[in-house]
Amino acid sequence: MKNNAQLQRDVLDELLWDPSINPANIEVVSADDGAVKLSGTIGSYTEKYTAERDARRVRGVVSVFDNLEVRLPPAYERTDADVAGAAKDALRWNVSVPAERLSVSADHGLLTLTGEVAYQFQREAAYQAVRFLVGVKGINNQIRIVPSVGAGELKEQIEKSLIRSAETDAKGIHVETDDGKVRLRGTVHSWAEYREAGRAAWAAPGVHEVENEISVGDIPWNDGLC
Repeated sequence: MKNNAQLQRDVLDELLWDPSINPANIEVVSADDGAVKLSGTIGSYTEKYTAERDARRVRGVVSVFDNLEVRLPPAYERTDADVAGAAKDALRWNVSVPAERLSVSADHGLLTLTGEVAYQFQREAAYQAVRFLVGVKGINNQIRIVPSVGAGELKEQIEKSLIRSAETDAKGIHVETDDGKVRLRGTVHSWAEYREAGRAAWAAPGVHEVENEISVGDIPWNDGLC
């Protein structure tokens, strides 16, 4: 088990190791019992996203509080109209995004995405389409996933997907559904089965939340990555 000081050092080393970000002004403020806090400034929103991802993948980290402030270099500053316009174009040019159902606004570099989609992958695709844009300082993703089938039909669709999958033993997995929320319980033999079960749940129409409480062998696990 790492002590807090060692975990803090490991997170900083991981940030320094990543050539896609400039961690010169990032501080790992604390790492208490796996809870890591990042503070300081960074030069773009996508670097902020990457810094948090880097911290999360360090062994021993269980949560990350990202308090990094995006301060754009002068060359990257854009008006809100330019940022919103670029975001609308990016959404229209992404085949995974139903852009006609979405709206975009910008306020001092903070993008807000609103609208309704049928699938989680569409919501995530919209976010990914705009997070690399020059001038973006933050993203408020308020896109809603709207249930398109009843709870009983949703449960049946997910169970059929688990049965079809060569990577899961569906007999060991119990599916519960409630208004677009899915809870998975039971026991599987491998992490691959655990993750495949989560993927199957997220692939169903109208799902906006998945709680993967499946145990691998005799070990209960929930890493937040369904």
